Amino acid sequence: MFAYIVRRLGLSVLLLVVAMLATFLLHHALPGDPAAAVLGKQYTAESAHEIRERLGLNDPLPEQFVRYVGDVMRGDLGRSHVSNELVTEELERVLPATIELGVAALILATIVGIGLGVLTAVRPRSWWDVAGLTAALAGVSLPIFWLGFLALQAFGEGGTLATMTGLHGLPLGGRFSPAAYKLSQWVADTPGATGFLLFDTLFVARDPEVFWHVAKHLLLPAVVLASVPMAVIARITRASMGEALLQDYVRTARAKGLPPRRVVLKHALRNAAIPIATSIGTQLGYLLGGAVLTETIFQWPGMGTYVVQAILNLDVKPLQACVLVIAVGFVFVNLVVDVSYAFLDPRVGTPGGGS
Repeated sequence: MFAYIVRRLGLSVLLLVVAMLATFLLHHALPGDPAAAVLGKQYTAESAHEIRERLGLNDPLPEQFVRYVGDVMRGDLGRSHVSNELVTEELERVLPATIELGVAALILATIVGIGLGVLTAVRPRSWWDVAGLTAALAGVSLPIFWLGFLALQAFGEGGTLATMTGLHGLPLGGRFSPAAYKLSQWVADTPGATGFLLFDTLFVARDPEVFWHVAKHLLLPAVVLASVPMAVIARITRASMGEALLQDYVRTARAKGLPPRRVVLKHALRNAAIPIATSIGTQLGYLLGGAVLTETIFQWPGMGTYVVQAILNLDVKPLQACVLVIAVGFVFVNLVVDVSYAFLDPRVGTPGGGS
């Protein structure tokens, strides 16, 4: 098992180097001159040359890459040329809200996806099976931006459902309103605030009114963001469970007279756990990327707006940092999933039992 974990760690380090190389090349692939973006209306050929010299943009690419890797290893992600603030400090303000939304969506997708997958597997060719497969197909087929706007029109504040039923107090807040609570400023002014809005409002500030405002505005984007991962997890769970339920150990357990729930949850689900864990882990990487679009639709105060503004302003350093953060998160989650294989199935990592 130790050798297996070491191999996975080595592969993760290699992937991180590739991710840093990709984000470094992003700097040179974007159209426009970074020096011109920094200088704006004060652009002159001489000042642009000075900026490129100061930023090291005229150095050979290998030398620039080595310097970039060294900066990243020290936690230096550069400085935004728009705000002139350190990108690390800006990410500390916006990243926790994105993580909060992604984790909420992953928990929702995991619970609903595994439950739906198990239910459709134990009742094949029933209306439960048809309904579950239809929901999974819709989840992976509908564009998330279209689903987000549809959810806003149906369930948001002033939406169709609220208007038809008269229930304007539905716990689905729709778009987040910075005018109601300027949470970025609220976090900055609150001693001990972490940027995780649910935690800060409930445990740091202990303000139930702001907590409820945040919670209800988190629910709808979390549901929309969870649609694709939920569908993928449900389909993988159904396929794995369907195969596990046909195995001899399941028939033996049933022949012994074990309760059906125990047969399904303890014997079949446990042995189907590896592909399910893989699907859950890979979906977290999708959630971090999909959260950017979802946050923009629902105006959730996370990394989404930050990325959009960086693209519009050709602000390379924040864009590099956000792409790198998503890549590192994806690699880290996959490492955790790979290591979990050794605990879910003792055969993994043993000679002849798997790589």
